[in-house]
Amino acid sequence: MRRGHRKSLKMSSRKGASEEQRRDLPGPVQETEEAKEQAAEDGGDEEYGGEESKPKPKLFMPNLIPLKIPDGEKVDFDDIHRKRMEKDLTELQTLIEAHFVSRKKEEEELLSLADRMEKRRSERAEQLRIRTEREKERQARMAEERARKEEEENRKRAEDDVKKKKSLSNMLHFGGYLQKTERRGGKKQTEREKKKMILAERRKPLNIDNLSEDKLRVEAQRLYNWIYQLQSEKFDLQEKIKKQKYEFQGSKNWKGDAGWKMEIKIRELHIV
Repeated sequence: MRRGHRKSLKMSSRKGASEEQRRDLPGPVQETEEAKEQAAEDGGDEEYGGEESKPKPKLFMPNLIPLKIPDGEKVDFDDIHRKRMEKDLTELQTLIEAHFVSRKKEEEELLSLADRMEKRRSERAEQLRIRTEREKERQARMAEERARKEEEENRKRAEDDVKKKKSLSNMLHFGGYLQKTERRGGKKQTEREKKKMILAERRKPLNIDNLSEDKLRVEAQRLYNWIYQLQSEKFDLQEKIKKQKYEFQGSKNWKGDAGWKMEIKIRELHIV
């Protein structure tokens, strides 16, 4: 009886453990385990009931351990779906963040490009303004220089006109004087009058206002050579007159016509 009680306890404890294990198993596996346990209980009852009447040989029954699926291999579709949704959401958030980062970078590059374009536009405008001001200053200087040259030319032209009018008036005055002299007595022109006429014809007004420095030097050298030549001719004539004077000193006719003419020439040379 004690052995039967122990076996019943073992069977009950095994039954409780198997029930706990069946809870973790899928539906078909649970039904198979329940059928096996029911058959084992029926066999045990028959064995225990016949023990009292007739002893039976002891059969060796191995303990059947139900298959247990590891916790890591449990198939939970809700959990899989949830994890997949979380993964998709994480990837979507990553893509959105990357998109916004890229967009922010592009906006910064666009702003930088706009700033550079604005700066370059300002620099070009400043350069154009400076170039325009310089061009205006150059045009103003050219206009001022042109006006100054025109004024200088007008002044020189006016001075030349005045000189020409003055020379013409002198010539007319001298011509009128000659006409008056001819009318008065019809006398012959003296040497002095001839000299004045020759000098009036030879004297030309010097127009040196428009000459440059080099041309002024050339003109001055020409005048110097001309004056030097005149002085040489004057000296030669004076020496010639002195020689003729000494030759005629012993002549009795010194006070005659020849001496008078020679005296006039000497005086004219001294006047020059």
